[in-house]
Amino acid sequence: MPKCISLLLSGGTGSRLGADIPKQYIRTSGRMMITRSICALFKCVQIKSVRIVADTAWHDQIRKDWQEFCREYTVCEGADTPAPEHECEQINCALKAKRPGNAKEFITGFSVPGSTRQLSILNGLEDIAKEYDKDTVVLIHDAARPFVSASMLENCIKACDTHDGAMPVLPMKDTVYYSEDGASVTKLLEREKIFAGQAPEAFILGKYLDANRALLPDRILTIKGSTEPAVMAGMDIAMIPGEESNFKVTTPADLKRYEEIVNAGIAE
Repeated sequence: MPKCISLLLSGGTGSRLGADIPKQYIRTSGRMMITRSICALFKCVQIKSVRIVADTAWHDQIRKDWQEFCREYTVCEGADTPAPEHECEQINCALKAKRPGNAKEFITGFSVPGSTRQLSILNGLEDIAKEYDKDTVVLIHDAARPFVSASMLENCIKACDTHDGAMPVLPMKDTVYYSEDGASVTKLLEREKIFAGQAPEAFILGKYLDANRALLPDRILTIKGSTEPAVMAGMDIAMIPGEESNFKVTTPADLKRYEEIVNAGIAE
């Protein structure tokens, strides 16, 4: 299995939720959403390290920028003021997974966000490419998808043994229609051939970086999903089974669902 580096996207502002801080830093049952995502990545032994895309803008509520906040708080949850005697959440995960190593060393760096999600990804890719060879697998995940399973992570990475990339997908449950004008039905689509994509998505670093660079400066601004540049470049992308529990927290309803799951003790 190829070496894998994770790129965790945490540059969003959470504006659709209307919260005081970005959703990924909201604390529920003693832990932030981003910490749960980091723990999930840390438990996958195939992932060697994680680079976080986070903003450097000053935030009055925390009195520091988000990169500094991540350095201090995601590796030592459970206290308002980090202290060495508090056991880091990633270490807890490491013990459960019997993974050796220092969890603090798992977070190897930060990248600045771009004006769009895909430009944030490109910034991260460029930074990773300075340290790793082109055959490295880069696994892109959202800090706001905290319930990703170990099996999904492993399956994404393993698929890159024989493909240029991989993404989890869900089959469509509802009948799907196509509309030219958004007001009336143009035609019925074949539901069996339509899938909803999820994250994480894994790609061979060199090929995926080239695919993104080829879209500069303007076409990259129209990209909606991480796999889109890969498909446009003709990369071979495998589909693996997605999971309903691997939802992204985007709306207030999503946040409520997330908090109910955590508070009920269903998730770790």
